[in-house]
Amino acid sequence: MKEVKLAKSAGFCFGVERAVQKVYDEVERNKGKVYTYGPIIHNDEVIKDLKSKGVDVIKDSEELKTAEQGTLVIRSHGVGREVYKSCEETGFEIVDATCPYVRKIHRIVAAECEKGNKVIIVGNPAHPEVQGIKGWGDDSTVVIEDYEDFTALGIEKNTKIYIVAQTTYNHKKFQELVDKIKVLEYDITCFNTICSATQERQTEAGKIAAEVDTMIVIGDKNSSNTTKLVDICKDTCKKTIFIQTAKDLDTEELPKGQSIGITAGASTPKHIIEEVQNNVRSKF
Repeated sequence: MKEVKLAKSAGFCFGVERAVQKVYDEVERNKGKVYTYGPIIHNDEVIKDLKSKGVDVIKDSEELKTAEQGTLVIRSHGVGREVYKSCEETGFEIVDATCPYVRKIHRIVAAECEKGNKVIIVGNPAHPEVQGIKGWGDDSTVVIEDYEDFTALGIEKNTKIYIVAQTTYNHKKFQELVDKIKVLEYDITCFNTICSATQERQTEAGKIAAEVDTMIVIGDKNSSNTTKLVDICKDTCKKTIFIQTAKDLDTEELPKGQSIGITAGASTPKHIIEEVQNNVRSKF
């Protein structure tokens, strides 16, 4: 039989589990219509299940103005200051499911900007978490993805810089980026705000991928932390397969007599991971 290695860290992280549970708790309360501001997490299967229970997704504050009154759960990725304020002004009951680790970044950015300091966010500018973080900054707060983005800013050497990171950013790449900036002799203060669970997940995924012939990564295609796991696994395991659910996995394509590793993003439900694992084990 093939060896199948399942990552211990695979599946919901603390922040995701907390956010999803808050929505289900509101549904259970049955106190009226329940909405989430943006998808509560990046996983279509979870969103579909919540939709079946009557939970709708509000895309923006304008859409909220015409929605039936009820309870609004702020997504795990968080929102910016002005968005949060506009949500409160609508009269909805607000349940804040922002991940505590993300909320910590909001406080750092807000505090440093109030002091007049330059804040740089390392992450994907199109990601809702990063957009929310930037929303707690000021007009000088910028987002960069790599070293080239930083050098393009043309920041004067005497500028004090404060750096934070998207919680799901690749830990190794973040450290390499900060080291490159330090070489330029900027006066920087770096807050490593990458979630500890993310670091653990990335380290474990890389370790398993280096030990197996085929690596399976389970998660939503829009999940930032999952796509980073895929990149990390591909570095050491050429045959890395990215799937969203068990039905996406063709077990006939898995080579016989070889080892298989399985990991999953922080927004992947436990039952999906178990189904994939069972399918792989039953095949071999």
